Amino acid sequence: MSRPHGIPLPSAHRSSGSNETESAFDDDRQGQPRPREGVRQLTGAERVRTLVESNASVSLTLPGARDTHEPDELGKGAPVTRTVTPDGDVILLVSGESAAARAAAHAQDDDLTAVIEITDVAPVSVPHRIRGRAWLAGWLTPVRGADRAVCAALLAERRPVGELLGMSEAPEPHGDGPRSVRPAWMMLRLEVGEISVDDLWGAERVDPEELAGAEPDPMAAHEAELLQHLHAAHAERVADLCGLLGPRAGEGLSAAPLALDRLGLRVRFTAADRCSFDARFDFPEPVADICGLRRAMHHLFAAAAH
Repeated sequence: MSRPHGIPLPSAHRSSGSNETESAFDDDRQGQPRPREGVRQLTGAERVRTLVESNASVSLTLPGARDTHEPDELGKGAPVTRTVTPDGDVILLVSGESAAARAAAHAQDDDLTAVIEITDVAPVSVPHRIRGRAWLAGWLTPVRGADRAVCAALLAERRPVGELLGMSEAPEPHGDGPRSVRPAWMMLRLEVGEISVDDLWGAERVDPEELAGAEPDPMAAHEAELLQHLHAAHAERVADLCGLLGPRAGEGLSAAPLALDRLGLRVRFTAADRCSFDARFDFPEPVADICGLRRAMHHLFAAAAH
């Protein structure tokens, strides 16, 4: 269905007289290092798809809605899990008591707009720890009818136990009158109309149609554990990568693994004066699994040792 755009996406936006996207992480404003190398990278759609499918924190905002359980926040909720359908819609599992569930249940047709904000935080301690944010804006509706089983199966691939076990409806007493029925959990569908991402690679808009065809990075499910392992058990080998920096190498640099995907490893180097920069180390070829990653990391560390 064709939709008019115009739902505001916070913090990453286009200036009125330019085609460029302004960044919430511009170097001169927040100090977040940006890539200076011409390296291979995931597309914007792949990065957003990876964030949606990841365990990064997420909030759901309904412009103008107020959650009576959280009077200090306007329409904000935290879906417990989410996934993307083959058509590019985002399926969210939310509490049946949330503002989003109540608003979606009473909305007329498709008039309920919503914005998902996903915040990606580095799993190891580094300067400027927030690695990026993505915003997806669109129209929110409950998942109904035969679609419920299909969407529940998609969600179960990401979260096979826990909240999905409480999908059945439970009666709630209201005084002496008849009992009403409200689901403990509700599945909502966000038909995406606009996407913006602002991360380590820069800020850009993403065509919603590209989200459906993009694949999440195969390393995403293991990235946090792998980076923490590198930082805790192989800090000296990560520091040895300074030898591959060329003219940027210097005395007193500390190194921390910052991000990992199928194409390479990003390391954040910090000097004694606390100035930071990132270096991206490409793998010889894209990796598809842990075995391929082990070979790629061995090749990388071997290169740094010579």
